[in-house]
Parts: sequence; C-alpha cells; structure tokens
Amino acid sequence: MDPILEHKLLATRRHLLGTMAGGIGAIAMRDLLGATAAAPPVATDLMAPKLPPLPAKAKRMIVIHLTGSPPHLDLYDHKPLLVKHDGEDCPAETIAGKKFAFTSGTPKLLGTPRKWVRCGASGMELSDAIPNLHRVADKLCLVRSMFTDQFNHAPAELMVYTGSPRAGRPSLGSWVTYGLGTENANLPGFVTLISSGVQPNGGTSSFGSGFLPSVYQGVQCRSKGDPVLYVSDPPGMDRAMRRKSLDAIKDLNELQSRELGNPETATRIAQYELAFRMQASVPDVMDISKEPQAVLDAYGATLGQSSLANNCLLARRLVEQGVRFVHLFDWGWDFHGTNPGEDIRDGLTKKAATFDKPAAALIEDLEQRGLLEDTLVLCTGEFGRTPFREGRTASGGILGRDHYPDCYSIWMAGGGVKSGHVHGASDDLGFKVATDMVHIHDLQATLLHLLCFDHTKLTYRFQGRDFRLTDVHGHVVRGLLA
Repeated sequence: MDPILEHKLLATRRHLLGTMAGGIGAIAMRDLLGATAAAPPVATDLMAPKLPPLPAKAKRMIVIHLTGSPPHLDLYDHKPLLVKHDGEDCPAETIAGKKFAFTSGTPKLLGTPRKWVRCGASGMELSDAIPNLHRVADKLCLVRSMFTDQFNHAPAELMVYTGSPRAGRPSLGSWVTYGLGTENANLPGFVTLISSGVQPNGGTSSFGSGFLPSVYQGVQCRSKGDPVLYVSDPPGMDRAMRRKSLDAIKDLNELQSRELGNPETATRIAQYELAFRMQASVPDVMDISKEPQAVLDAYGATLGQSSLANNCLLARRLVEQGVRFVHLFDWGWDFHGTNPGEDIRDGLTKKAATFDKPAAALIEDLEQRGLLEDTLVLCTGEFGRTPFREGRTASGGILGRDHYPDCYSIWMAGGGVKSGHVHGASDDLGFKVATDMVHIHDLQATLLHLLCFDHTKLTYRFQGRDFRLTDVHGHVVRGLLA
C-alpha cells in the first residue's frame, strides 16, 4: 500500500485535532478572543513612503549591470608591469590551487592593448575604450579592490544582488523598496529595464522579491512596444469597466484576507490597484519622445529602439518621477575571445561605445537637474576578468580573458560617495587585492548605509529566523563615503 495513503487511513480525529493549527487549544483560544483575532487587518498600502531610519545621503538608486562582466584590466585598472610581461607564463604562485571556468595548465599573461589617460583634476586613469567617462572622472568613485566568492555567471550575479549564490533570496532593489517604499503611488517602486535582448544571468531572481511580499519585486518595463506586458485593457473593456471589475475583486480579496490573514492577499490588492494607476502614468514617463533632441543626442538614444542608451535616459525619467530603484541589465560583456565581438581590442571598443556615452550622459544629466547628490549610481559586473589569456582561445588571434572573482573594479557616483576617488588597489599583475579589500557583502552594507539603513537591522523574518541582504557578513566601507 502507498505509505502516504496508509498514514491517512490510520489518522484519527484526535490526531487531526492535536496537530492542525496548534491543536484544539488554538481553536478554543480563537473563540475566546473573537473572530477578529484570526487575522490582521487588511493592509493595502505596502508601498507607502517610509521615513529613513538613519540620516540619508541617497534617496534613490540606479544600477547599471554589465551582464557577463567587463574586462576591468582594459577599462579601469592599468597594469604596466602586466604589459611588460605580456605573453609570458603566469608565475606559479599566482595560479597555484585555483580553478578557472575555462582555463587549465599554465596560461599566458595578457597585458592590455588599450591606451590610458589621466582624467580630470583627480588624475584618475581610465582607458581609451571609455572616452566619455573621462569627462565625468571627477564624479566617479572607482573601486579597484572588489572580490567575490563565485566564478560562474548566475551564482555570482545572484551573490551581488541577493547576497546568496542560490535563487530564492530578495534582491537589492526589493530590500530597498521594502525599507523605503516609493515616492510616487502611480509608479512601481522598483523598475527593471533590459537591453541587448537577453535576460540577466540570474534570471528574474536577480530582481525578484524572494520571500518578501511580491509587491516589492522589480517590475520589468520595456523601452520598445507596450511599456509593461499585459497592463493594457483587453479588447472590449474600457477603463470604467476595469475599475468596476477591480472593485469587485478587491472586495473578494479583502474578505479572504480577513478570513485567512495571508499577506500575499494584501500584496495582490496593492498590485491590482497599482496596475490600474500605471495604465495612465507609465506610458507617459516611458515616452522619451518628450525629451529635447539635444538630450536624446547626449545619451545616444533612438526613438522606438531598445538599447542601454534609451534605458539610461528612462532611468533618469523614472527616478525624477519618484521611482525608488531602477535596475538596468545590459547583455554582452563576457569577453572570452571566442569571436571577434569578444576581442578586447575592436570588440571592446564597439561594445563599450554602447555603454560609455549613455553612462556619462546619465551622470551629467542627473547633476544638471540637481538629482545626482541624492541619487546613488552603481556600475558593475558580477566579477572580473583574468590577467591572462582564456585557455580555449589562447592559441588564436582573438584576445580574451576568463572569469575572475579574486580582484576586479566597479564604480559609483552621487548619493554620498567620494567624487574623483580611487579606492583600493590590485597587485602589479592584477591577480589579487593589494590594499583595502571590498567583499560583495561589504559593498552591499555600504550601499544600504548610503540609503539610510543599518544593514544588520534591515531584516525580514522567514522560516523561523531574521534574514538580511548581507546574511551574517559585511562591513560599511567608510573610505567610500564622502
């Protein structure tokens, strides 16, 4: 006999009453307290703006994620000694005991072919692949001492945005909107925009809400076509009919919420109401044709296209209208050297051109509108790239690098970070962090600090314990703060 069926047949009424919902005592307690004690009151304004628990430097955040991870040694971290020893075997001590995604044996060192320029009053050294960022170097906080625990794309991306290499945890944007709410009730608090036609390596988990109420997950908008899928009324239904339908559904959901007390019912009510308001507000804010031609040209944006340039401009429009967190994902930064588009010479020049101009324009535009001071901008990949040639392509004419978690670079701007500042350093060959190490959890703790949170106290109770973005790790990096 099926053991599950056999167990059910042997179960008695006494067994049922003793195990269900805390037992018969819980049923008696419910009667003594009255039916109203069975469930909390319905809460439908989960996204209402909240006062920050600490003095805030940043009120909102924009993340530019370069999916696949750019070759930082060809963009942000110049290594003359690596160039000098280009083509030589890696020193044994630099690779001993380490595993790489696609490289084995003793790889050859790969010095950058890029030219380097000292930029601005700060003298920050940046490569010729990102000439527009040269203009805003004095606004950047460049971190050259990042490291992570993961060397494969999806786990590393989830580590950056959820604090765990496994799916199921809330993302950074969800934690921020859970803690702060939104400033515009007619728009989502957390918006995700994707360019280059491919979803993030971590899938929707990279901008998902995990075990937080789903109202805090990122709403994926599109810069081409309908801004949000399925938000439009179906044929034959006008706005008045939609309103009546939602009112009826809301009444039914509120009855269920009072009866069962499931927090997701309140989330469902809030999402239906937000979707109704979004029908009028989202098409307007997502319409970049309202921008002057000079602004479109500054970003390199093109009407009707889906691109990182359009999405950077949309990010500015969204935060200007009160959206708390905007996450941009751009595919195509996995520079292994398996095809000409992944070559750190011409391939990087072409790919960087799609990012460099709009990223610089975003910083300048935010500053010109008085938004940069309290808008935190982060640009990162999920890890770095090796100081040596990728094993599979080492014998070919295309220059590429393998995944590398031990040392890489990111940059931030605005929102309370130091301007024109370089934090930390890698060693002379770029194999390890030499000074001022910054782990992913340290970066997360610092971002939350800039957004007014003590990362140890922004928690959510789930499965019997309090969870947080940084898990049980992380320290605020004071050297990054203005």
